[in-house]
Amino acid sequence: MAAGRPTWQGHLRLSLVTCPVALYTATDSRGDVHFNMLHKKTHNRIRMIPTDPDIGPIERSDIVKGYEYEKGQYIVVTQDEIDSVRLESTRTIDIERFVAADEIDRLYWENPYFLVPDGKLAAEAYGVIREAMTKQGQVALGRVVMHQRERLLAIEPRETGMVAWSLRSRREVRDAAGYFDAIPAGKPDAAMIQIAQKIIEQKEGPFDPEQFNDRYEDALRALIKEKQKGKGSKVTAPEEPDDTNVVDLMEALRKSLGQAPAAKAPAKKGAVKAPARKKAG
Repeated sequence: MAAGRPTWQGHLRLSLVTCPVALYTATDSRGDVHFNMLHKKTHNRIRMIPTDPDIGPIERSDIVKGYEYEKGQYIVVTQDEIDSVRLESTRTIDIERFVAADEIDRLYWENPYFLVPDGKLAAEAYGVIREAMTKQGQVALGRVVMHQRERLLAIEPRETGMVAWSLRSRREVRDAAGYFDAIPAGKPDAAMIQIAQKIIEQKEGPFDPEQFNDRYEDALRALIKEKQKGKGSKVTAPEEPDDTNVVDLMEALRKSLGQAPAAKAPAKKGAVKAPARKKAG
């Protein structure tokens, strides 16, 4: 399969060791089902016309950008002013630090990119950096400017290459305390916990992404396929499960334990275990 066009090209630098590299997006959302907005009678795609609530439809040339600093109060910023503070791409990923993968909270991991050597001459230096990181069990932290934004990258070895993950900034990650503080601090009944542990043991197995399709996307595709044939399609929504009453919790656990255990799918040959990461919270 062709790699396609890189998202970013530049250099990876570890102290005085530098090699040309390229970043390729490691995920693909092109297969998702997307809908267009149509007029219900003509089936023509509709156009969104910018409209001012006071004067009606306006030209796009009359639109400016504004930052809302208070409710209904804006500071207008011109494109020239935005460009004046735009970061220039250095075209270099400088490795600033090495950390253990489990030192980075899962909430910070964002989008993955394949980081590959750009050209045959880059392979040797690239391989040295990758192998040294593998032997040390470390993840590299560096910065990159993409799409006029500076992003922190976590670079980890993977098979014969490396994967660079963009990391969210501290401002993007919410504090869990505001959501978890209201959860009662008392521990559940020990006997119930033991039964729940046994249920977990019954359902243990390797991770196989082939078993986890997006069933909503599958249903949408089936619906579209039937409509293309000129047929109607009736979609039945699954029933919502009832909440478990506290009084019935022990009985529900015991019944769950009595159910047949889930079959463990065999691990795929050549599967590579992803590095462990720190649990959120």
